[in-house]
Amino acid sequence: MTTILILSVLALVAIAIWQMTKIFELSQLKVETSQIANDTDNKNNGYMLFAFMVFTYLITIFSFWKYSKFLLPDASSAHGEEYDYLLLVSFAIIFVVQFITQFLLHYFGYKYRGKKGNKALFFADNDRLEFIWTIIPVIVLAGLILWGLYTWTAIMDVNDDDDPLIVELYAQQFGWTARYGGEDNVLGAANVRMIDINKANVLGLDEADTYAADDVIVKELHLPVGRKVNFKMRSQDVLHSAYMPHFRAQMNCVPGMTTEFSFTPIKTTDEIRQDPDVIDKVKRTNVIRAERAAKGEDNSDPWEFDYILLCNKICGKSHYNMQMKIIVETQKEYDEWMAQQKTFAETVLIDEVKPAFNTPKGETAGL
Repeated sequence: MTTILILSVLALVAIAIWQMTKIFELSQLKVETSQIANDTDNKNNGYMLFAFMVFTYLITIFSFWKYSKFLLPDASSAHGEEYDYLLLVSFAIIFVVQFITQFLLHYFGYKYRGKKGNKALFFADNDRLEFIWTIIPVIVLAGLILWGLYTWTAIMDVNDDDDPLIVELYAQQFGWTARYGGEDNVLGAANVRMIDINKANVLGLDEADTYAADDVIVKELHLPVGRKVNFKMRSQDVLHSAYMPHFRAQMNCVPGMTTEFSFTPIKTTDEIRQDPDVIDKVKRTNVIRAERAAKGEDNSDPWEFDYILLCNKICGKSHYNMQMKIIVETQKEYDEWMAQQKTFAETVLIDEVKPAFNTPKGETAGL
Protein backbone atom coordinates (compact mmCIF):
# COMPACT_ATOMS: atom_id res chain seq x y z
CA MET A 1 0.00 0.00 0.00
CA THR A 2 2.83 2.38 0.88
CA THR A 3 4.47 1.73 -2.49
CA ILE A 4 1.25 2.60 -4.33
CA LEU A 5 0.90 5.85 -2.43
CA ILE A 6 4.51 6.84 -3.17
CA LEU A 7 4.09 6.12 -6.88
CA SER A 8 0.83 8.09 -6.95
CA VAL A 9 2.46 11.10 -5.32
CA LEU A 10 5.37 11.00 -7.78
CA ALA A 11 2.96 10.80 -10.71
CA LEU A 12 0.96 13.80 -9.41
CA VAL A 13 4.16 15.81 -8.89
CA ALA A 14 5.25 15.05 -12.47
CA ILE A 15 1.84 16.15 -13.82
CA ALA A 16 2.02 19.36 -11.77
CA ILE A 17 5.48 20.20 -13.12
CA TRP A 18 4.31 19.54 -16.67
CA GLN A 19 1.29 21.81 -16.23
CA MET A 20 3.43 24.59 -14.75
CA THR A 21 5.79 24.33 -17.72
CA LYS A 22 2.91 24.74 -20.19
CA ILE A 23 1.62 27.78 -18.27
CA PHE A 24 5.10 29.32 -18.41
CA GLU A 25 5.32 28.79 -22.18
CA LEU A 26 1.91 30.42 -22.73
CA SER A 27 2.96 33.42 -20.64
CA GLN A 28 5.94 34.10 -22.93
CA LEU A 29 4.37 35.99 -25.85
CA LYS A 30 7.60 36.09 -27.87
CA VAL A 31 8.18 32.35 -27.83
CA GLU A 32 8.14 30.75 -31.30
CA THR A 33 5.79 27.77 -31.08
CA SER A 34 6.00 26.71 -34.72
CA GLN A 35 7.48 23.26 -35.39
CA ILE A 36 8.66 24.34 -38.86
CA ALA A 37 12.32 25.33 -39.15
CA ASN A 38 12.92 28.94 -40.12
CA ASP A 39 15.93 30.58 -41.78
CA THR A 40 17.69 31.05 -38.45
CA ASP A 41 17.27 27.38 -37.59
CA ASN A 42 18.63 26.32 -40.97
CA LYS A 43 21.62 28.65 -40.67
CA ASN A 44 22.41 27.37 -37.18
CA ASN A 45 22.18 23.79 -38.41
CA GLY A 46 24.57 24.67 -41.24
CA TYR A 47 27.07 26.09 -38.79
CA MET A 48 26.76 23.00 -36.63
CA LEU A 49 27.44 20.84 -39.69
CA PHE A 50 30.69 22.73 -40.24
CA ALA A 51 31.57 22.42 -36.55
CA PHE A 52 30.96 18.67 -36.66
CA MET A 53 33.11 18.35 -39.79
CA VAL A 54 35.99 20.20 -38.11
CA PHE A 55 35.57 18.02 -35.03
CA THR A 56 35.74 14.87 -37.18
CA TYR A 57 38.95 15.98 -38.88
CA LEU A 58 40.53 17.08 -35.59
CA ILE A 59 39.71 13.81 -33.83
CA THR A 60 41.15 11.91 -36.81
CA ILE A 61 44.40 13.89 -36.69
CA PHE A 62 44.55 13.45 -32.91
CA SER A 63 44.06 9.69 -33.22
CA PHE A 64 46.91 9.41 -35.73
CA TRP A 65 49.17 11.44 -33.45
CA LYS A 66 48.16 9.78 -30.19
CA TYR A 67 47.67 6.14 -31.10
CA SER A 68 50.02 5.44 -34.02
CA LYS A 69 52.57 4.24 -31.46
CA PHE A 70 50.35 1.24 -30.77
CA LEU A 71 50.63 -0.07 -34.32
CA LEU A 72 52.63 -3.20 -35.04
CA PRO A 73 56.30 -2.81 -36.03
CA ASP A 74 57.47 -3.66 -39.54
CA ALA A 75 56.61 -7.20 -40.58
CA SER A 76 59.00 -9.99 -39.63
CA SER A 77 58.09 -12.28 -42.53
CA ALA A 78 59.08 -12.23 -46.18
CA HIS A 79 55.51 -11.64 -47.41
CA GLY A 80 54.72 -9.07 -44.73
CA GLU A 81 56.01 -6.04 -46.64
CA GLU A 82 53.65 -6.58 -49.57
CA TYR A 83 50.80 -7.33 -47.16
CA ASP A 84 51.41 -4.07 -45.29
CA TYR A 85 51.71 -2.08 -48.51
CA LEU A 86 48.34 -3.36 -49.73
CA LEU A 87 46.78 -2.40 -46.39
CA LEU A 88 48.39 1.05 -46.52
CA VAL A 89 47.07 1.73 -50.03
CA SER A 90 43.57 0.61 -48.99
CA PHE A 91 43.63 2.92 -45.96
CA ALA A 92 44.95 5.82 -48.05
CA ILE A 93 42.13 5.45 -50.58
CA ILE A 94 39.54 5.24 -47.82
CA PHE A 95 40.99 8.28 -46.05
CA VAL A 96 41.13 10.45 -49.18
CA VAL A 97 37.60 9.49 -50.28
CA GLN A 98 36.27 10.04 -46.78
CA PHE A 99 37.92 13.46 -46.57
CA ILE A 100 36.44 14.64 -49.88
CA THR A 101 32.95 13.18 -49.48
CA GLN A 102 32.53 14.38 -45.89
CA PHE A 103 33.62 17.88 -46.84
CA LEU A 104 31.15 17.99 -49.73
CA LEU A 105 28.38 16.54 -47.55
CA HIS A 106 28.77 19.21 -44.86
CA TYR A 107 29.47 22.05 -47.30
CA PHE A 108 26.41 21.35 -49.43
CA GLY A 109 24.35 20.94 -46.25
CA TYR A 110 25.20 24.56 -45.42
CA LYS A 111 25.29 26.11 -48.92
CA TYR A 112 21.93 24.68 -49.99
CA ARG A 113 20.15 25.04 -46.67
CA GLY A 114 16.49 25.96 -46.74
CA LYS A 115 15.67 29.66 -47.22
CA LYS A 116 12.26 31.28 -47.28
CA GLY A 117 11.11 31.79 -50.87
CA ASN A 118 13.72 29.44 -52.39
CA LYS A 119 12.61 26.41 -54.33
CA ALA A 120 14.90 23.41 -54.57
CA LEU A 121 16.19 22.55 -58.06
CA PHE A 122 16.48 18.82 -58.57
CA PHE A 123 16.85 16.25 -61.33
CA ALA A 124 14.70 13.15 -61.42
CA ASP A 125 17.65 11.33 -62.97
CA ASN A 126 21.00 12.02 -64.62
CA ASP A 127 22.53 9.13 -66.51
CA ARG A 128 25.96 10.74 -66.83
CA LEU A 129 26.32 11.46 -63.08
CA GLU A 130 25.00 8.03 -62.15
CA PHE A 131 27.49 6.42 -64.53
CA ILE A 132 30.41 8.44 -63.07
CA TRP A 133 29.70 7.75 -59.41
CA THR A 134 29.08 4.08 -60.19
CA ILE A 135 32.01 3.31 -62.48
CA ILE A 136 34.69 4.99 -60.32
CA PRO A 137 34.01 2.83 -57.22
CA VAL A 138 33.72 -0.24 -59.46
CA ILE A 139 37.16 0.37 -60.98
CA VAL A 140 38.81 1.14 -57.63
CA LEU A 141 37.25 -1.80 -55.80
CA ALA A 142 37.94 -4.19 -58.69
CA GLY A 143 41.59 -3.10 -58.66
CA LEU A 144 41.89 -3.62 -54.89
CA ILE A 145 40.15 -6.99 -55.05
CA LEU A 146 42.33 -8.28 -57.89
CA TRP A 147 45.46 -7.00 -56.16
CA GLY A 148 44.32 -8.62 -52.93
CA LEU A 149 43.61 -11.94 -54.64
CA TYR A 150 47.03 -11.88 -56.30
CA THR A 151 48.72 -11.11 -52.96
CA TRP A 152 46.73 -13.80 -51.14
CA THR A 153 47.54 -16.38 -53.81
CA ALA A 154 51.25 -15.58 -53.49
CA ILE A 155 51.10 -15.79 -49.69
CA MET A 156 49.16 -19.07 -49.74
CA ASP A 157 51.60 -20.79 -52.07
CA VAL A 158 52.20 -23.66 -49.66
CA ASN A 159 54.62 -26.04 -51.38
CA ASP A 160 57.75 -28.04 -50.68
CA ASP A 161 60.12 -25.78 -52.61
CA ASP A 162 63.26 -24.59 -50.82
CA ASP A 163 63.14 -27.42 -48.29
CA PRO A 164 60.59 -25.88 -45.88
CA LEU A 165 60.44 -26.77 -42.22
CA ILE A 166 57.26 -28.72 -41.45
CA VAL A 167 55.50 -27.74 -38.21
CA GLU A 168 52.08 -28.62 -36.87
CA LEU A 169 50.14 -26.21 -34.65
CA TYR A 170 47.62 -28.08 -32.53
CA ALA A 171 44.87 -26.01 -30.89
CA GLN A 172 42.72 -27.00 -27.96
CA GLN A 173 40.91 -25.22 -25.16
CA PHE A 174 42.93 -23.39 -23.98
CA GLY A 175 46.46 -23.80 -25.27
CA TRP A 176 48.74 -24.52 -28.19
CA THR A 177 51.06 -27.43 -28.87
CA ALA A 178 53.64 -27.53 -31.67
CA ARG A 179 54.91 -30.66 -33.42
CA TYR A 180 58.01 -30.87 -35.62
CA GLY A 181 58.62 -33.51 -38.26
CA GLY A 182 61.91 -34.57 -36.68
CA GLU A 183 65.00 -35.61 -38.62
CA ASP A 184 63.01 -36.75 -41.66
CA ASN A 185 60.96 -33.49 -41.57
CA VAL A 186 57.79 -35.51 -42.14
CA LEU A 187 54.88 -35.43 -39.70
CA GLY A 188 53.47 -38.79 -38.65
CA ALA A 189 49.79 -39.57 -39.06
CA ALA A 190 47.54 -38.38 -36.25
CA ASN A 191 43.91 -38.54 -35.24
CA VAL A 192 42.07 -37.23 -32.18
CA ARG A 193 40.64 -40.72 -31.63
CA MET A 194 44.18 -41.95 -30.87
CA ILE A 195 44.77 -39.50 -28.02
CA ASP A 196 45.99 -41.39 -24.95
CA ILE A 197 47.14 -39.14 -22.12
CA ASN A 198 48.33 -42.14 -20.12
CA LYS A 199 51.02 -42.76 -22.73
CA ALA A 200 51.84 -39.09 -23.36
CA ASN A 201 50.17 -39.33 -26.76
CA VAL A 202 48.39 -36.02 -26.31
CA LEU A 203 48.12 -35.24 -30.03
CA GLY A 204 46.77 -38.59 -31.15
CA LEU A 205 49.82 -39.71 -33.14
CA ASP A 206 49.66 -43.09 -34.84
CA GLU A 207 52.25 -45.14 -32.94
CA ALA A 208 52.41 -47.61 -35.82
CA ASP A 209 53.46 -44.90 -38.27
CA THR A 210 57.26 -44.89 -38.61
CA TYR A 211 57.19 -41.20 -39.54
CA ALA A 212 55.74 -40.37 -36.10
CA ALA A 213 58.60 -41.93 -34.12
CA ASP A 214 60.98 -38.95 -34.51
CA ASP A 215 58.32 -36.24 -34.24
CA VAL A 216 59.08 -33.64 -31.58
CA ILE A 217 56.26 -32.19 -29.46
CA VAL A 218 56.88 -28.91 -27.64
CA LYS A 219 55.08 -26.06 -25.88
CA GLU A 220 57.37 -23.33 -27.21
CA LEU A 221 57.72 -22.63 -30.92
CA HIS A 222 61.26 -22.20 -32.31
CA LEU A 223 61.81 -21.14 -35.93
CA PRO A 224 65.08 -20.70 -37.87
CA VAL A 225 65.42 -17.30 -39.52
CA GLY A 226 65.48 -17.22 -43.31
CA ARG A 227 63.95 -20.68 -43.73
CA LYS A 228 60.47 -21.22 -45.10
CA VAL A 229 58.03 -22.83 -42.64
CA ASN A 230 54.96 -24.79 -43.71
CA PHE A 231 52.40 -24.92 -40.91
CA LYS A 232 49.80 -27.68 -40.65
CA MET A 233 47.02 -26.72 -38.26
CA ARG A 234 44.51 -28.86 -36.38
CA SER A 235 41.93 -28.27 -33.66
CA GLN A 236 40.85 -30.76 -31.04
CA ASP A 237 37.57 -29.21 -29.96
CA VAL A 238 36.19 -25.93 -31.35
CA LEU A 239 37.10 -23.40 -34.01
CA HIS A 240 40.36 -21.63 -33.18
CA SER A 241 42.50 -19.27 -35.23
CA ALA A 242 46.29 -19.31 -35.28
CA TYR A 243 47.27 -15.63 -35.30
CA MET A 244 50.90 -14.49 -35.48
CA PRO A 245 50.55 -10.71 -35.87
CA HIS A 246 54.22 -9.82 -36.26
CA PHE A 247 54.48 -12.25 -39.19
CA ARG A 248 51.19 -11.08 -40.72
CA ALA A 249 49.93 -14.65 -40.56
CA GLN A 250 46.55 -16.03 -39.58
CA MET A 251 44.67 -19.22 -40.37
CA ASN A 252 41.64 -20.89 -38.82
CA CYS A 253 42.11 -24.21 -37.04
CA VAL A 254 39.03 -26.28 -37.82
CA PRO A 255 38.04 -29.50 -36.02
CA GLY A 256 38.11 -32.47 -38.36
CA MET A 257 40.39 -30.99 -41.01
CA THR A 258 43.94 -29.73 -41.53
CA THR A 259 44.53 -26.16 -42.67
CA GLU A 260 47.82 -24.73 -43.91
CA PHE A 261 49.83 -21.53 -43.91
CA SER A 262 53.41 -20.76 -44.93
CA PHE A 263 55.86 -17.92 -44.34
CA THR A 264 59.57 -17.23 -44.01
CA PRO A 265 60.79 -15.40 -40.87
CA ILE A 266 63.28 -12.65 -41.73
CA LYS A 267 64.08 -11.20 -38.27
CA THR A 268 65.31 -13.06 -35.23
CA THR A 269 63.87 -12.34 -31.81
CA ASP A 270 67.10 -10.53 -30.88
CA GLU A 271 66.87 -8.36 -34.02
CA ILE A 272 63.23 -7.34 -33.51
CA ARG A 273 64.03 -6.37 -29.93
CA GLN A 274 66.40 -3.72 -31.34
CA ASP A 275 63.64 -2.15 -33.45
CA PRO A 276 63.03 1.45 -32.26
CA ASP A 277 59.25 0.92 -32.17
CA VAL A 278 59.64 -2.23 -30.09
CA ILE A 279 62.13 -0.56 -27.74
CA ASP A 280 59.65 2.30 -27.21
CA LYS A 281 56.79 -0.13 -26.60
CA VAL A 282 58.80 -2.11 -24.04
CA LYS A 283 59.79 1.11 -22.29
CA ARG A 284 56.20 2.36 -22.09
CA THR A 285 54.92 -1.02 -20.94
CA ASN A 286 57.50 -1.32 -18.19
CA VAL A 287 56.70 2.17 -16.91
CA ILE A 288 53.10 1.03 -16.43
CA ARG A 289 54.24 -2.22 -14.82
CA ALA A 290 56.52 -0.31 -12.45
CA GLU A 291 53.55 1.78 -11.36
CA ARG A 292 51.54 -1.38 -10.75
CA ALA A 293 54.42 -2.95 -8.86
CA ALA A 294 54.54 0.09 -6.57
CA LYS A 295 50.89 -0.59 -5.74
CA GLY A 296 51.61 -4.26 -5.05
CA GLU A 297 49.55 -5.52 -8.00
CA ASP A 298 50.13 -8.85 -9.75
CA ASN A 299 51.59 -9.19 -13.24
CA SER A 300 53.90 -6.24 -12.72
CA ASP A 301 57.30 -7.79 -13.48
CA PRO A 302 59.40 -6.08 -16.20
CA TRP A 303 58.37 -7.23 -19.67
CA GLU A 304 60.60 -8.29 -22.56
CA PHE A 305 59.29 -8.45 -26.10
CA ASP A 306 58.69 -11.85 -27.68
CA TYR A 307 56.95 -13.00 -30.81
CA ILE A 308 53.69 -14.66 -29.89
CA LEU A 309 51.08 -17.04 -31.27
CA LEU A 310 47.52 -16.11 -30.29
CA CYS A 311 44.04 -17.48 -30.82
CA ASN A 312 41.97 -14.95 -32.76
CA LYS A 313 38.62 -16.66 -32.24
CA ILE A 314 36.57 -16.31 -29.06
CA CYS A 315 36.82 -20.00 -28.21
CA GLY A 316 35.64 -20.01 -24.59
CA LYS A 317 36.01 -18.48 -21.16
CA SER A 318 39.83 -18.74 -21.11
CA HIS A 319 40.34 -17.61 -24.70
CA TYR A 320 42.41 -14.64 -23.51
CA ASN A 321 45.05 -17.01 -22.10
CA MET A 322 45.54 -19.06 -25.28
CA GLN A 323 48.99 -18.07 -26.48
CA MET A 324 52.42 -19.52 -27.20
CA LYS A 325 55.85 -17.94 -27.23
CA ILE A 326 57.68 -17.91 -30.58
CA ILE A 327 61.47 -17.71 -30.76
CA VAL A 328 63.12 -16.92 -34.09
CA GLU A 329 66.82 -17.72 -34.06
CA THR A 330 69.72 -18.65 -36.31
CA GLN A 331 69.86 -22.08 -37.89
CA LYS A 332 72.71 -23.03 -35.56
CA GLU A 333 70.77 -22.00 -32.46
CA TYR A 334 67.71 -23.83 -33.74
CA ASP A 335 69.69 -27.02 -34.35
CA GLU A 336 71.18 -26.84 -30.84
CA TRP A 337 67.73 -26.41 -29.32
CA MET A 338 66.27 -29.23 -31.37
CA ALA A 339 69.09 -31.56 -30.31
CA GLN A 340 67.97 -31.13 -26.68
CA GLN A 341 64.38 -32.23 -27.35
CA LYS A 342 63.01 -35.73 -27.00
CA THR A 343 61.25 -37.51 -29.83
CA PHE A 344 57.76 -38.94 -29.62
CA ALA A 345 59.14 -42.46 -29.40
CA GLU A 346 61.40 -41.54 -26.49
CA THR A 347 58.56 -39.78 -24.70
CA VAL A 348 56.18 -42.72 -25.03
CA LEU A 349 58.76 -45.32 -24.01
CA ILE A 350 60.24 -43.38 -21.09
CA ASP A 351 57.15 -41.84 -19.54
CA GLU A 352 53.93 -43.80 -19.89
CA VAL A 353 52.19 -42.30 -16.90
CA LYS A 354 52.29 -38.52 -17.07
CA PRO A 355 51.95 -36.56 -20.34
CA ALA A 356 55.26 -34.89 -21.06
CA PHE A 357 56.11 -32.11 -23.45
CA ASN A 358 59.75 -32.72 -24.20
CA THR A 359 61.86 -32.79 -21.13
CA PRO A 360 65.31 -31.96 -22.55
CA LYS A 361 67.54 -34.94 -23.20
CA GLY A 362 69.59 -35.94 -20.20
CA GLU A 363 66.81 -35.03 -17.73
CA THR A 364 64.39 -37.44 -16.14
CA ALA A 365 60.76 -37.02 -17.08
CA GLY A 366 58.38 -36.51 -14.14
CA LEU A 367 56.16 -39.32 -13.02
